[in-house]
Amino acid sequence: MATTTAYIALGSNQGDRKGSLDRALAELTGAGDVSLLGVSQYYETEPEGGPAGQGLFLNAVAQVQTELSADQLLEKMLYVEKSLGRVRGERNTPRPIDLDLLLFGDLISSDSKITIPHPRLHTRLFVLGPFAEIAPDLVHPVLCSTIKVLRDRLTWLKEIGQSTGRELTGQRALVTGSTSGIGKAIALELAMAGADVVLHGRRSQTVGEEVAAEVHKHGCRGRVLMADLEQPEQRHKLVDEAWNLWRGLDIWINNAGADTLTGEAASWSFERKLQELLAIDVTATMVLARAVGERMQTQGNGVILNMGWDQANTGMAGDSGQLFGASKGAVMAFSKSLAVTLAPKVRVNCLAPGWIQTAWGRGASRAWQERVIRETPLQRWGTPADVAATARWLVSPGASYITGQIIYVNGGAVR
Repeated sequence: MATTTAYIALGSNQGDRKGSLDRALAELTGAGDVSLLGVSQYYETEPEGGPAGQGLFLNAVAQVQTELSADQLLEKMLYVEKSLGRVRGERNTPRPIDLDLLLFGDLISSDSKITIPHPRLHTRLFVLGPFAEIAPDLVHPVLCSTIKVLRDRLTWLKEIGQSTGRELTGQRALVTGSTSGIGKAIALELAMAGADVVLHGRRSQTVGEEVAAEVHKHGCRGRVLMADLEQPEQRHKLVDEAWNLWRGLDIWINNAGADTLTGEAASWSFERKLQELLAIDVTATMVLARAVGERMQTQGNGVILNMGWDQANTGMAGDSGQLFGASKGAVMAFSKSLAVTLAPKVRVNCLAPGWIQTAWGRGASRAWQERVIRETPLQRWGTPADVAATARWLVSPGASYITGQIIYVNGGAVR
């Protein structure tokens, strides 16, 4: 019968840690259907995530050979965990034993039972360290890099991120509507934090390339994808192309929205404006977020950020108040429900900007200028940079316990 070489991560931070790792290896290989080919040293590491005050982990990686299928091996690993007292429940809590199947030959698979390679393998230094000890030249079948290269790169990313404030180094992001205005500000803010950014535009590839050049100045990759989000087929094409570009995405920001306040659109009928807002602000946001969220769940991590409006909750008189209140209110409600759906692997939040001085604000009448100051305790317009700075924090590790929230960026406006 054919055999397969597989790699298993072991960890423990509760009870007799070394004894738990030793017993897990013994139980895994005791029946003869799994043979131990090698095991790394035991490494002591800090816990990542979970409740404060838990103990240090003892980690290792084992190389095994087995006649079992990947599903059968995983089933056996879960049995060993249970026999050693592991109770699966809340994520990242202290545990006597933790077993993860990292690689199974060159198998690439994702279904409801198992994802191979392990979706977070390349993001865990406590795994890559011992893994590189026993199989430094093994090539990751998806990332096409050796384990040693992945370890060295992640070590560097963590060091550079901590020392320079580039907390998003190594993250892959997409921002819709990012060739101008708030979207452009967000894209450049993410690049300043170290993220590679896929820019999205609707009309001008040239303008997009100019923003990409600015991303490059921050030492990050920048690519441009064009799509008319009013067209259903182009929404799905954007997700496919963006996801395949860098083999996954860590951050997706739905910023694109219909401009019904300036230009030709300002003279449209109420019904036509409503149709445009529902198609782009609501439907496109929901479709894109759901499609990306599903992939992020399979990947094992991700952050989605949508765009609402602060007056959707309070109301504003007039056609624009009704139009934006309905459309952005829908996005805000949707974001809360999507956050519950995608937890705990994917975080979803929503920004609700107030008076932000974009194209409409710069040309607003004196009456509107006075109203903004009157309604805003900080007594100024908000800027795209204000929104971008908040977005940067929300998608960063610093906001890792924030999901399902509406974050108001409105200078404390009271109406």
